[in-house]
Amino acid sequence: MSTEVHNGPTDDKQARGTPFSGDPSGGAGDQPAQLERLPLDAWHRDRGGRMVPFAGYEMPVQYEGIIAEHLWTRENAGLFDVSHMGQLLIHGRDADSELEKVLPADLRGAKDMKPKYSLLLADNGGIIDDLMATRRGDDFYVVVNGATKHGDMAYLAERLPNLAIDHMKEQALLALQGPRAVDVLEGIIPGVRALAFMEAGPFRAVGHPLWISRSGYTGEDGFEISVPAVVAGDLADAILANELAKPIGLGARDSLRLEAGLPLYGHDLDEETTPVMAGLTFAINKRRRAEGGFPGDMRILAELEKGAPTTRVGFEVEGRQPVREGALVLDAEGTEVGRITSGGFSPSLQRPIAMGYVASHLAATGTALKLEQRGKLFDARVTAMPFVPHRYHRKGA
Repeated sequence: MSTEVHNGPTDDKQARGTPFSGDPSGGAGDQPAQLERLPLDAWHRDRGGRMVPFAGYEMPVQYEGIIAEHLWTRENAGLFDVSHMGQLLIHGRDADSELEKVLPADLRGAKDMKPKYSLLLADNGGIIDDLMATRRGDDFYVVVNGATKHGDMAYLAERLPNLAIDHMKEQALLALQGPRAVDVLEGIIPGVRALAFMEAGPFRAVGHPLWISRSGYTGEDGFEISVPAVVAGDLADAILANELAKPIGLGARDSLRLEAGLPLYGHDLDEETTPVMAGLTFAINKRRRAEGGFPGDMRILAELEKGAPTTRVGFEVEGRQPVREGALVLDAEGTEVGRITSGGFSPSLQRPIAMGYVASHLAATGTALKLEQRGKLFDARVTAMPFVPHRYHRKGA
């Protein structure tokens, strides 16, 4: 998480024909016959947003252009509409212990208003979704990816019948990202500056209560804002009244998260991928490693001890041509040893970058490999991620 993380982690992928081309469904499969519209649909169109199908919605992929929007967010403040994501309020007796049955996070030890990145796990240890979970008293506010939200809710209802799961359909979700995001938002909502990365709290603006976390999925400082849909346009207008802020589409959101080395569900993560393979072992704390008790725990704990067969890595790609999702990773003998899951041209670095999985014995930084795309070979080296350093606002910074 969507993000973004999603929040946590988020789950955005650009439309075909953009610098980071891929399946605009974001891994959601076939689009429904009737696409849903965001609460701010007309708002986006009025501002020149180019709308594309994504996760069952019509969503803006760009306004001025992906590269310009990407660089603006790295230098100023970019406003993203991520209202397609699923906002859930989960409550019931022992909600923390119950949720630990499907998530590997330490939720019993979770403090109020401290979002945690976590993973919804399948029985085989694979990742059903990545998400953000925040304790709010006895309840948990959970943000899941848009393309998976209905399946996630069904899975939670089946596995945790003693909990109530409220889908907060009346709420929109906006993300304001970039080094000047705090200056823009503090001018509208006094007090947000006091939040550190991965802290959240209740606020009020445009005449309504808001829930704001200092988080996002771009690698930059920023905020995610849960706002009643009926006033989301008023809040967006107030943000854009500041010349430091501009609306940004899904295209730049994807290129930003790739530069930040953040995985995208449905592309870099799926039900065949374990947290160890994905390099997300930070999401499993010491107590949960000792106790287990989450789906796929035996496989995941064995991989933590002995290693996984494949590992998510970053790639530096020689030349100027981007290598896209689906390209093969080959060793020196031409044997397939992995696959690219995300790739494109980095606007910040002015060169191609990619992310994918390789056999773990080839995952060391500096390992030279070949990438094959449509019969063409590219020289590449395994490199550390993130490609562009994170600039989160840590406490005490």
